[in-house]
Amino acid sequence: MYLGRLLFDHFATQRFIGRRSHLRWVMHLCLSWGGMLAFAVTLPLVFGWIHFATRADNLQVYQVFVLGVKVREFALGTLSAFLVFNALNFSAVLVLVGIALSLHRRLTEPGALALQQFGNDVLPLLILFAVAASGLGLTVSARWLHGHGFAFIALTHAATVTALLLYLPFGKLFHIFQRPTQLGVAFYNQAAQAGPQAQCGRCHESFASQMQVADLKQVLVELAFDYRLDGPVDHYQDICPPCRRKLLALNQARTLHGVGGQEDRGRGSGVGMSSWLPLVSIFTGPWPLTPGPLAAFSPD
Repeated sequence: MYLGRLLFDHFATQRFIGRRSHLRWVMHLCLSWGGMLAFAVTLPLVFGWIHFATRADNLQVYQVFVLGVKVREFALGTLSAFLVFNALNFSAVLVLVGIALSLHRRLTEPGALALQQFGNDVLPLLILFAVAASGLGLTVSARWLHGHGFAFIALTHAATVTALLLYLPFGKLFHIFQRPTQLGVAFYNQAAQAGPQAQCGRCHESFASQMQVADLKQVLVELAFDYRLDGPVDHYQDICPPCRRKLLALNQARTLHGVGGQEDRGRGSGVGMSSWLPLVSIFTGPWPLTPGPLAAFSPD
């Protein structure tokens, strides 16, 4: 039951995106479902898992074979024929709608304009547009242009699909494979919430699960990051985020402006805030501080 709800919320409807913006939610739905529908149709056809054949006694009736076994048949001109033969066109339209909404967001929202990168944010949209537009071009050529330009459009479509497949591991299109793994994160969070909670070493308030903190410590060691401390707390991950921000701000103030000497007693801890200042020395990399002056901030 829980897995079914996760599949519906995180994979089928992606409701977590709707909490950020309804526009982004519709955009993601169009891109994800358009892409998944295209892959669901194309891959079985390419590998021969599904193929179609006409009946020998009636060329107006198509038979559907899955792994060599006939599963159904339908006549031309029926709703089934329309849906089957236009599935890729439907997926292309969904993708184009998603691209239009995404470009609208990236051209109008200041936050997106400030943070977007061409290779990571814009290029995949251009590749998807080329794939979808050339795919629809095949239908336009076959149905309304009497096949004019079909060979060129087919070659263009093949080239753009190849570019799309080559780009998959290097940008946001990798979400196609990443999204299903998010279900495991939801299971992990459920188990973490049901277990014991970690308490901050300064304010003694719960801020995360003990399992998550322990796993994070292990991962940091495996990545050669040493966050162990010589002080009131053994490890920096045992400090809650609000206290980390306070410690960093006080350390910056004392180093840059010579202020912050006032003692701010920890809530219920009885330990002065100035006694915790050396803890933030591991975060000085991105800041204009050096380990030298921080070493002088010994506990009071």
